[in-house]
Amino acid sequence: MSTDHVDVLIVGAGLSGIGAAHRLREMSPTSSFTILEARDRIGGTWDLFRYPGIRSDSDMYTLSYPFRPWTNRKSIADGADIRQYIQDTAEADGVLPHVRFGHRVVKVSWSSDDALWTVTATTDTGVTTLTASFVYFCSGYYSYDTGYTPEFPGLESFGGTVVHPQFWPEDLDVSGKRVVVIGSGATAVTLIPSLADDVEHITMLQRSPTFITSLPEVDPLAGITRKILPAGLAHRLTRFRNASVAVGFYELCQRFPKLARRVLLARARRSLPEGFDVDTHLNPSYDPWDQRLCIVPNGDLFRALRHGRADIVTGHIARFDETGIELTDGTHLDADVVVTATGLQLVNFGTAELEVDGQVLDPHELYVYKGLMFSGVPNLAWCVGYTNASWTLRADLTSQYVASFVEHLRVTGRRFGAPHPDGPGGDERPLLDLTSGYVQRVAQLLPKQGTSRPWTIRQNWWLDSWDHRRTDLDEAMVWDTAPAKAPTAIS
Repeated sequence: MSTDHVDVLIVGAGLSGIGAAHRLREMSPTSSFTILEARDRIGGTWDLFRYPGIRSDSDMYTLSYPFRPWTNRKSIADGADIRQYIQDTAEADGVLPHVRFGHRVVKVSWSSDDALWTVTATTDTGVTTLTASFVYFCSGYYSYDTGYTPEFPGLESFGGTVVHPQFWPEDLDVSGKRVVVIGSGATAVTLIPSLADDVEHITMLQRSPTFITSLPEVDPLAGITRKILPAGLAHRLTRFRNASVAVGFYELCQRFPKLARRVLLARARRSLPEGFDVDTHLNPSYDPWDQRLCIVPNGDLFRALRHGRADIVTGHIARFDETGIELTDGTHLDADVVVTATGLQLVNFGTAELEVDGQVLDPHELYVYKGLMFSGVPNLAWCVGYTNASWTLRADLTSQYVASFVEHLRVTGRRFGAPHPDGPGGDERPLLDLTSGYVQRVAQLLPKQGTSRPWTIRQNWWLDSWDHRRTDLDEAMVWDTAPAKAPTAIS
C-alpha cells in the first residue's frame, strides 16, 4: 500500500472530470491534481453505454465545453463522437498523464487535524491510498455497475433474450427478430429507430407516456455562424443561443403548462401516421418538464412509427411467458428479444463511503450548498448537472467554482472551508425536483436541498451564470485559518 498527495483529487475521467482538470489548470495553475478513473478508458457515460444509436439527449453546442468548440456537423451527436471529443480535449490539455485508470474510489475520509482527505481506491492489484487537500467527485449520479430492472413476474420462463441497455452485448443480433423495448425514456426512444430497419418488428412498451419532441440533427444556424465567425466566437454564440432557448422553453413549460402541452402534442401529431392515438401514447398525466423531455433527432422515432415496423403500446405487464409478455388487458406481445430500458440506479458519490473525523456520514442528512458542496463537509464538491438542460452547462460552472475555491485556499493560507454544518436550518426539499421513477426510488437516500439560496439547486442556467460572475466564497462558509501542514508521503 502506498500513499501519494495532491492538492486536488478528481474522481472520474468523463465529460465532467476532464472539464474540471481544464478549469483547475486554467484558474489554479500551481495546484497539483490527479484523476482516478474506475474504467480503462476516458469517457465516462460515453464509454459505458454502447447500445445501438447511443447519442446525446441535448444539443452538442451546450453539452460540449465552452473552451473547446464542437466542430462536428451533428448537433445531436453519436456516443462514439462524444467520447472522442472528450479524449481529444484531454490530450490537447495535457491531462492524460494525470489520469490513473482502473482505480475505483471506495472511501474518502477527512481529518480536520491534518486538513486532508485520505482516499482509498481498489485496483486489479490491490488497494491504494492517496491524500488530497480537496476532493471533487465528477463521477455522475448513477451506478455504472447496475441498472434498474423491476421484478417482472414469470421472467425466468421467457425463452428469448433479455438485455439491459447499460450492458449491451456486442454479439447481440436482432436481425429479423421481434423485439420489445420496455420503457419510454431517452434510451427507449433511441433504440426504437436504431433497430427498426433490422428487426421483424419492434415495440416500445410503456406504462405511461413521455413528452417527445423533434430537433434537427444538424443545426443550420450553427453552420452559418461557423462560416462567418472565428471558431471560438461562433461556438460561444451558438452555445449561448441554444442554452437560452432551452432555459426559455423550460420556463414556458413551468409557467404555462397547458400551452406547452398543446405545442408539444401538435408538433408530434404532424409527424405521426394518420390515426395514431396521441392521447394514449404521447400525452402524459404530468406537466411538461415535471420529468425529462425526450429529444428525437430529425423525428427518427416518428418516422419509424410511420413506416410500420415500430409501434408503441401503453399498458401494464401481467407476466412474462415463454414467447413474450402478457399485459393486464389480455394483450400478448410476442418477443424474441426484450430490452429492459427501465432506468438508472442513482447513487451518491459514485458509491464511495464518506467519513469526516471518524464519523461515517449519511448523505441524506446533508444539505447541498450552491448545488455542489455539502453542509459541514470540508473541501469536497460533487458535480451534478442540470436535469432540464445540458449537463455541461452546470458542470462547467461548478468546476470554475471549485478551481476558484482551491485557489482561494492557496492565496489566503486557509486550510479548508465547509458550508455551515446546520445547513439552511429550515424547510427541506428533494435534491432533484423530478417526478421520474429513477429519482423517486432513491429520494430518501440522496442529499437534500433547502428552499432559499445558497442551499438550493436552481434549474436555471441564466441565474446561475449571473451568480457565478459575482461568487461570494464567504457566503454561509466556515473557514479554518490555521497554517497548512505539509503532507508526508508514506510508502
